[in-house]
Amino acid sequence: MFQQRTIGGFNLDFDIALELVISAKMLVALFLGAVIGFDRELHGSDAGIRTYAAVTIGSTLFTSVAAHIITDPTAASRIVANIVTGVGFLGAGIIYRDGKGSSRGLTTAATVWCSSAVGIAVGLNMFVIAIGATAVLYGLISLHHQKWYINWKQQLAKNHSRKDSENHEKDGA
Repeated sequence: MFQQRTIGGFNLDFDIALELVISAKMLVALFLGAVIGFDRELHGSDAGIRTYAAVTIGSTLFTSVAAHIITDPTAASRIVANIVTGVGFLGAGIIYRDGKGSSRGLTTAATVWCSSAVGIAVGLNMFVIAIGATAVLYGLISLHHQKWYINWKQQLAKNHSRKDSENHEKDGA
C-alpha cells in the first residue's frame, strides 16, 4: 500500500493532476476578475483589470491550496477568514477623503473585497456562485454609467436639496 509523505499537513508527493486543476481554477479566477475590473479599466480608475484579477487569483490560490491540507480540515476556513480580513485592510487603503471632505473609493474598496469572495468561490469549486457574483458585481460597478440610474440619482439629489432648504427655512423662521 502506498503511504503519503506529509510534513505539517502538506502532501510532499507530486500530484500533477491536482496542480493542473488548481492552475485551471486560477485561469477561471483571472477571467472573472478581469470581467469585474473591465468597467473600471475602461473609465480610467486606478483599480482595474489587474487589481481585480490579482485579488480573485490570490483568493483562489490560497483557498485551493488550503483545501488540500490533508491533516487539518479546518485550514480552509481559517484561510478564508484571513482572506476576508486581509482584503478588508487592502480596501481600507483605497478609501480616502478628498479636499471637500467627501469620502472616495468606497465602491472600489467594497467591490475589491467582494471580488475576493469570487476567488474563494472558485477555489472551493462553487463556479455557478462565482459566475453569478461576477455578473452582479459588474452590474453594480457599471451602474453609474446607466442613463436611468443617473436620472434617478439626480432626482434624489433634487428632492434632498429641496427638503434641506425647507427645513432650513423652518429653523430660521
